[in-house]
Amino acid sequence: MFRLAVGLLLFGFSSAMAADEPKKSAPIKPIDIVELKRTEPVSYDKDIEPILVKKCNFCHSGNIKEGKLDMGSFEALMKGGKKGTPLVAGKAADSLIYQLSGKTTRPSMPPKSEEPLTPEELALLKLWINQGAKAPSAARVKPKVIVSLPPATVYPVRGIVITKDKANLIAARGNMVHVYDANTGAIVRNLEAKNLVTSDGKPAKASHISIVESLAISPDGKLIASGSFQEIRVWDAATGSELKRIDGFADRVVALTFSPDSKLLATAGGAATEDGEVKIFDVATGKQVLDIKGAHSDTAFGVSFSPDGKMLASCGADKFVKIFEVPSGKLVKSFEGHTHHVMDVGWKNDGKFLASAGADNAIKVWDFEKGEQARTIAGHTKQISRLQFVGVTPQFITCSGDKSLRIWNVDNGAAVKTFANSEDFLYALASSVDGTLVASGGEAGIIYIYNSATGQLIKKLGPTGAIEPEKSPLKK
Repeated sequence: MFRLAVGLLLFGFSSAMAADEPKKSAPIKPIDIVELKRTEPVSYDKDIEPILVKKCNFCHSGNIKEGKLDMGSFEALMKGGKKGTPLVAGKAADSLIYQLSGKTTRPSMPPKSEEPLTPEELALLKLWINQGAKAPSAARVKPKVIVSLPPATVYPVRGIVITKDKANLIAARGNMVHVYDANTGAIVRNLEAKNLVTSDGKPAKASHISIVESLAISPDGKLIASGSFQEIRVWDAATGSELKRIDGFADRVVALTFSPDSKLLATAGGAATEDGEVKIFDVATGKQVLDIKGAHSDTAFGVSFSPDGKMLASCGADKFVKIFEVPSGKLVKSFEGHTHHVMDVGWKNDGKFLASAGADNAIKVWDFEKGEQARTIAGHTKQISRLQFVGVTPQFITCSGDKSLRIWNVDNGAAVKTFANSEDFLYALASSVDGTLVASGGEAGIIYIYNSATGQLIKKLGPTGAIEPEKSPLKK
């Protein structure tokens, strides 16, 4: 987490919390005082807002406003929180935001576990307040981001699916979606977008210009969806032809899922420190049918339809798992318990429980009917990137940055099996409907295919197909 969290204690914590502090805690070293040599006035939008975005907004913007303090905009900041305005224009020394962030007044902000302001950042804050804490000079337009083709050596695997008949494995590697023969490892086809060109007008043979961040296959097996920067594409699974392109997203589309009847497509994404995007589209027309505004106060990382398709679960960097009604978008329930980003979420087949995977290395199981946490499952030692339930069983699979792929039982939290043959940080996983075949992929672009029953590594696939162990790019 990156946050200044000035209001965390300043504007929200009670005096009882302060009383809980050890009476003889070690003294906190104040931030060094430096003088800035500059002639132009300090600008809120150019100088101050970036500091707030990096170190404050995680806990003080969007749906999370600890201490009732919103620092997501100049107007909200000046309005203040529970303890009033955090600053006195023209008087930095009398402003609590300056005192606490400079660590000259207890409780100092941010806490010891967080990144403090640098002396230069503190000096900018002080100068801005002393100059009158002036508002942004004008309405700002978010700069347009132009993406280019990734380097030839950068091809992480961010998405994998296995067809219902287990004949094909489909993977998002780099900016390309490959369809493999699951038995031989040979490439059947590459999914190439129509009339794809780079920003300078050069034709590109790829699925997207930027890296493919997400991948999904419809339950009826007819469609494939891939997500990238500000767009998704829908493909014919049988022929590999592009059917439609949907754009208008704020940033990367990092998760995709089809509804059980294959008629709807849900997406998750959004720019860091801004409201996450959770949207639902009609697959046949490509038209948006639901945009859940403010679903998460930061990037949304996962989406999953309930087994009956009547609800959508989402999760994000704000540490929440949320359930929304479909198609109204009404918030049904919210689960809190992770201590870091929630990277993925899924439903048990009976709809009674959900499981979520976090960057805090933990798996949480949630009782939907009771609206509370059922258990925490530990075992991974690094970020858990993805989670998927296996067919109609109570088992689900997770993959992690600790290079392992694991199967768990949601009913009792027991570890069922661990696949530890991977050589790199894992981002993606897939399971066949019957659970007999599982696969994972990661940073180095390698796909690992396993026999789930025996735990045996069946095959490794590289950018051009099956690779022999001695030819592995990560083999020392």
